[in-house]
Amino acid sequence: MSEAVKPKSLDIKTLGKRLLTDYSYLVSFILIVAIAVGVNPNFFRWRNVSNIFLQSATSTGLIALGMTMVICAGQIDISVGAQVAIISGFGIEVLNATQSIWLMLLFCLVFGTFIGTFNGLLVAKGRMPAMIATLAVQTSCRAIINHFGQGGPFTVAGGIATEPYYESFRQVANGSLDILGYRLPYPMILFIVMALLFGLIMQRTKLGKHIYAIGSNEVSAGLAGVNVDATKVAVFSITGLMCGLTAWVYSSRLMAVASANAGNLFEMDAIAAVAIGGTAMSGGRGKVIGSFLGVLMFKIISNTLVAAKVPTFLTGAISGGIIIIAVLLQSMRGRRK
Repeated sequence: MSEAVKPKSLDIKTLGKRLLTDYSYLVSFILIVAIAVGVNPNFFRWRNVSNIFLQSATSTGLIALGMTMVICAGQIDISVGAQVAIISGFGIEVLNATQSIWLMLLFCLVFGTFIGTFNGLLVAKGRMPAMIATLAVQTSCRAIINHFGQGGPFTVAGGIATEPYYESFRQVANGSLDILGYRLPYPMILFIVMALLFGLIMQRTKLGKHIYAIGSNEVSAGLAGVNVDATKVAVFSITGLMCGLTAWVYSSRLMAVASANAGNLFEMDAIAAVAIGGTAMSGGRGKVIGSFLGVLMFKIISNTLVAAKVPTFLTGAISGGIIIIAVLLQSMRGRRK
């Protein structure tokens, strides 16, 4: 009788490599949180945690979810910051004219989808490199909003005492839901819900599978029956939609939008969050949960730098360094594979 086959022993080295390869974003998140706790003993206080989520959701959090789709498809969108600027500026004008926060939301979503679709058509049908197409749109959006704003702010008219819609709109980003004694800001809830939705889309739907296929090999995906052009337009349109939603929340948070610098560097932060979240910048690989944690990591880093009294002007240099390290690690990992 032959001897029973012995179960294969656990290879710690292999397990460690797999952990660093497939769950690098989780390892990075735990490491950054550990550093943050060391610098700021009050890090886990609910007020600080909810504030990190609030800052994430009202800036680049929602955009990073759409950017994950774009980058997984092997594309890039550097116009998202300018999109937020022009949508939020004109959105405030719509709010002042209609006094309806829901009509403003509709305008922001439609306008954002329009700009995103335009980006997608330039790339898919115009055969323009995504970097060039979105750079042109970025420049145009910045010029238009600066022209109409004359470099000044777009401000929500009225006040709490004179306009009922003023306080209603302010509560969009500044209101909260109390659950078991914990204050959950509305943008925090929105960010978590949208992250779950995008995760389902990427992992469970045909669109998600097509995005990964195009990012891995566009020619092979086309030969396999994937509508490459339609998928490219879809990812840019969805990202534009998220820019519109961000513009609505962003405007509510500030109640005034500066035409000269609104949404400044949002594209850098969104791309960086996606990169440190483990998404391959060459496309074809990435997870929404990674980008979700990537956004939080960036805000935790900012929070930690403030607690450590690091000069504000150095945060940009640190952010750039993080992007370089993340992309280099991805490149090294790709070469090993």
